[in-house]
Amino acid sequence: MAQTTNRGVQFKLSRGRTREGLDYQVLAIELTRPDRLVSPEDLGAIELPPGIDTRVGVAIDGRGPIWLYGYLIHELHPTAWVACNDPRIGAIVVATHTKGVRVGQILQLGQVTDTLNPALMVVGPPDSGKSVFSHRLFQSLIEVNSNIYLQRANWDGEGNYTLELPPDLDAEGFKATNKGGLSDRFFPYHARAILELRRQKALTIVDVGGMVQPEKQPILEACTHYLIISSQRDAVDDWHEFCRDRGNLTPVAVIHSSLEEVEIVHQQQPFIEMTCGPWIRGQSRPIPEGLMERIKGLLNK
Repeated sequence: MAQTTNRGVQFKLSRGRTREGLDYQVLAIELTRPDRLVSPEDLGAIELPPGIDTRVGVAIDGRGPIWLYGYLIHELHPTAWVACNDPRIGAIVVATHTKGVRVGQILQLGQVTDTLNPALMVVGPPDSGKSVFSHRLFQSLIEVNSNIYLQRANWDGEGNYTLELPPDLDAEGFKATNKGGLSDRFFPYHARAILELRRQKALTIVDVGGMVQPEKQPILEACTHYLIISSQRDAVDDWHEFCRDRGNLTPVAVIHSSLEEVEIVHQQQPFIEMTCGPWIRGQSRPIPEGLMERIKGLLNK
């Protein structure tokens, strides 16, 4: 396996063959800096690993900004075809020079497995800090195991990009611009995506928004565990009824979120219950150690 590392980006080149007999190469991206960030000015110093076979297509895989993917697609243009791997559905062909592969075709890479790893659903009422907490948990876990995925199963326009914006930019404006709406296929789509992620990722974190809705039943069926983060104590029972009683999911923790800096553990079993905060964009705080250890235990399930 050839690899290069420079400017906070590591590339690994490997080869494989689809079930249909199509040979391919995988260019895997790993962001190596502690904050998992890469800057546009780094592009000029990035070097691809040696040994790329232009007669064979390449699937780009891994976490990285859109502009890095755009640069790599351009650099890999001489190869037979280029695809971008989305672990939720497969490798989508975005450029091709061969009749056997078409643009928009979805290729399934690697071996299909029936093993399903855990999926942790993060729930709770609006304005409780779910998105900030989920993002912080994701950032903390990838320092331990890079094979973690955060799935935003909500249409409110919020994503990792809004939480990583500089403080002087209006995150709410970006959210409003990208906000979508509920459709009949929205939650079934995300449920299928979660199941596919569970076949590939050590742990999938799922942010499903702030309302108890019967339409979310497919998400319940796709997940295994849940964590409640709530700024309203009287809302906790509704989420237990929804996730544990209706969905048969296993509770991991209940966090009573606070705008004040506080960390008080109320119970350890059968799940952690604590008061903790604040969970506000731009005010980074670590995941409590005991909670982190409990969630890391899911990686061994």
